[in-house]
Amino acid sequence: MKYIIITILISLNIFAATTQTNKPLYTVTNVPKNMSVATKKARFFYLVEPAVQKVHAELMQQYKDVLKDIKNSTNSQKIKKLKKLYRVQSDKELLLALKPHPQSIVLAQAAMESAWATSRFFVQANNIFGIRSVNDYEPRIVAGKRKNIWLRKFASVEDSVREYYIMMGRVKIYKDFRDVRYNSNDVMKMVQKLDKYSEIDKQYTKELSSMIRHNNLTKYDK
Repeated sequence: MKYIIITILISLNIFAATTQTNKPLYTVTNVPKNMSVATKKARFFYLVEPAVQKVHAELMQQYKDVLKDIKNSTNSQKIKKLKKLYRVQSDKELLLALKPHPQSIVLAQAAMESAWATSRFFVQANNIFGIRSVNDYEPRIVAGKRKNIWLRKFASVEDSVREYYIMMGRVKIYKDFRDVRYNSNDVMKMVQKLDKYSEIDKQYTKELSSMIRHNNLTKYDK
């Protein structure tokens, strides 16, 4: 009888541990007060990294498929739609727009723009990159005290990451960045072309580089 009770207790403990493991550790809308730096980073990676990984994989597959389609002159309608989405004319421009840059850069920008997933924009709108809204009819929130500036409101973190990649693929000021990411896999070379992303210009690229190095974010590129 003694051994039966012990066996039951062990089973219950295992079940409880499994159940707790399956429970979400963090949520977007719940930002614990007085988090340590370690906890803040753990929450960030828990909420953001899976979305970045998934979207990056999707876009890389899309890039490879389009590269194949262009080479074989297939799926012309799909190519046409993508060119319209990315506002480009040539096949080369489309490939430049579609090739996704490494996850390390995305995660570093996400961490900086959202204060490690604690910003109001992220908590209230899943907007982790501070993407603005110019459409009165799309979901959005007021940026702050300046009532004439709005930010996009996304249904999920994944949607926010997808829109960020589209933005980086079609906005004119990131043309030099697209050229470098297409021709090189050097993360730090790409980062140097992101000075237009922020008003602090070259200081932004320095902070971004430091963010990547300090947090060893290139491990997500392997």
